[in-house]
Amino acid sequence: MRMEFEYREEYIKSSRGVQLFTCRWLPANSCSPKALVFLCHGYGMECSGFMRECGVRLASARYAVFGIDYEGHGRSSGSRCYIKKFENIVNDCDEFFKSVCAEKEYRCKGRFLYGESMGGAVALLLHKKEPSFYNGAVLAAPMCKISEKLKPHQVVINILTGFEDLIPKWKIVPSKDVIDSAFKDPVKREEIRNNKLIYQDKPRLKTALEMLRTSMRVEESLNKVTLPFLVLHGDSDTVTDPEISKALYERASSIDKTMKLYPGMWHGLTAGETDENVGIVFTDIVAWLDKYTAEGSNLVVEPLHETFNIGIEKLPSPPPTTYKPSLGCYLCGLKETRTLHSAM
Repeated sequence: MRMEFEYREEYIKSSRGVQLFTCRWLPANSCSPKALVFLCHGYGMECSGFMRECGVRLASARYAVFGIDYEGHGRSSGSRCYIKKFENIVNDCDEFFKSVCAEKEYRCKGRFLYGESMGGAVALLLHKKEPSFYNGAVLAAPMCKISEKLKPHQVVINILTGFEDLIPKWKIVPSKDVIDSAFKDPVKREEIRNNKLIYQDKPRLKTALEMLRTSMRVEESLNKVTLPFLVLHGDSDTVTDPEISKALYERASSIDKTMKLYPGMWHGLTAGETDENVGIVFTDIVAWLDKYTAEGSNLVVEPLHETFNIGIEKLPSPPPTTYKPSLGCYLCGLKETRTLHSAM
């Protein structure tokens, strides 16, 4: 598979005044994309490195892919991995994604959400915010329900809640090493551990409570999910129980819904499995997206007006780069090479 794409980075200032890092992977040679795919990354993760495989593969399949690092995550500003209000993450994504949809060349393109783990909750809340705006969603091991095996006792929740306003940023919540539990391939696991943009400390008190409340809120509204979706889960996932994806599939009101359960795979389906397994997962994702973007698929898109403005300020950014395969090295775990050419 030839991996050709254009990559761009841009910093924006949100309507809340927060500086956020964004990036995009576009089909090579200025090809018109089949549709737009908006990435919602997981807790402690980031887009430019960790989700690069996703961006590269989908852009090479002729989708325009857009990522944003949440406040306090990756290359965005803010206290590291501190989530004061989960609603802020959802609103920042909403603003950025809609600003992309308002760009002239993208106004009539289909819109799809892609959420991994906690990003699955972000994607579902974006859908809840405006049910008819997105044409579909791909959800990989989504955080949309608290497993009964992991749900803390209400007494524990009450005690922690009593301290959240006094010590919201304290890293006092005990947790196991999620990287060891999430990513099966030992080489990829170490690459992820060496990514300094990924948060690897204990969760902060307020952050943990916000994630717990969000999971419970999303669980309560699973029956209100109406958009077409593909939910993916490894059946050996110990970070988010596969039963969570089954609950989404069973309770969602969506007419068109698909669930894929991968035997023996862990939580990190697109980043922590063998190259062969990652290829299987992305083949399913691209096939699902292609079904909705093929000629005659009757995808309905309500274009945003060209004067649409959500208060985002674009900050000075580096020039875009074009990636083309050549012989000699490897790209994203795939047997492809990378040559940089300035597009300016």
